[in-house]
Amino acid sequence: MQKSVEPSIIDGTVNAPASKSYMQRALASALLTREEVSLTHTTFCDDSNAALRIIRALGASVDLQKNGICIRGGMKPTGEILDCGESGLSIRMFSSIAALWHDELVLTGTGSLSKRPMEMIVEPLRELSVWATTNNGFLPVRVKGPLKGKEITIDGAISSQFLTGLLMALPLADGNSIIHVNNLISIPYIKMTLSLLKDFGIHIEHDEFKTFVINGNQEYHLNNTQYPIEGDWSGAAFLLVAGAIGGNVKVTGLNANSLQADRAILEVLIQSGAIIQVSEEGIGIKKGILRAFTFDATHCPDLFPPLAVLACSCSGRSKIYGIERLIHKESNRATAICDLISSLGGEIRINDDKMEIEGKKLNGGIVDSHNDHRIAMAAATAAIASKGGITIRDYHCVNKSYPDFFGDLERIGGKVYE
Repeated sequence: MQKSVEPSIIDGTVNAPASKSYMQRALASALLTREEVSLTHTTFCDDSNAALRIIRALGASVDLQKNGICIRGGMKPTGEILDCGESGLSIRMFSSIAALWHDELVLTGTGSLSKRPMEMIVEPLRELSVWATTNNGFLPVRVKGPLKGKEITIDGAISSQFLTGLLMALPLADGNSIIHVNNLISIPYIKMTLSLLKDFGIHIEHDEFKTFVINGNQEYHLNNTQYPIEGDWSGAAFLLVAGAIGGNVKVTGLNANSLQADRAILEVLIQSGAIIQVSEEGIGIKKGILRAFTFDATHCPDLFPPLAVLACSCSGRSKIYGIERLIHKESNRATAICDLISSLGGEIRINDDKMEIEGKKLNGGIVDSHNDHRIAMAAATAAIASKGGITIRDYHCVNKSYPDFFGDLERIGGKVYE
């Protein structure tokens, strides 16, 4: 299946999609909460649907309603298989939560998830009295609890997602825990986790994100049984870049003070010369005289694709640091970004841990999404300021995080054709 996007003048207002990162964390928290929880401003992208399947399989009652999802939690698995789809957060987060149960549970996945490393899960869980195995470091992950509180050390160099799972599960374990974390990346995502846990009544202390102290036998509860899901800065980043290179856009539903890592897109847009207006109504971006930027994306690697597109419309050479964060994504995202930009006539190269991109108007052409939702969205965004439009193969992969992306792009003036 292919989707084509022609050069376009962007001018419009669109509401940001809900954050799948918050959504998956909220679904897990609702599972662990005794009272009924209603999630509002929800998203039903593939990764969120995976988390929904998992909490149902773990015993939650889920009622899909017009304005959101009503969930009654409770750990009582209905089977042993937990299907995580292609969601890296779900497999790494729910492995610890599943380990609260006393019988064996098997976490599986499909597609690119089967190629992503899982070895960082096993040893820490074993230290917490869990029987845990993988298939030579890959799926499936098998766990059998119950998880018990202890003092452990983990490596956060590949992903912070497993730490998120431990922070969610250990408050319910018998015994207190101390987690020492070396080389932690994606600190903003851990800030998100801690903030959400606080909303659900869980207390965790930490020392500059290096040591986490967690009392066991806590209880999840909400003072207000309705919990809204924040708008997603990751998906909105593509819309904001579309405005910066193609005209004028306003994105509503974003929290300007969000803890989401990808809020940093505003820093780069300001640095590059885009005209920005932040108000209660939304985030407005207008095209300006764009210049090259330098940015470290180590803690927000999902910004690499939209930033690479932005760089092509900036005069001079832009530099984006943090390449090592891109290896274990849905694709080898560094290679996929280079393939995308170079195939469209752009100038891009990797030099040590940075990506360097020369400002140059891209040609049209046919590109491969690499079955990576962010590459497909980057290609569509690049088409806005291209010479001849871009056709994207296998565009359906956007369903992983942002099913309405192409519709929203049309709403702000994008010329999109099947």
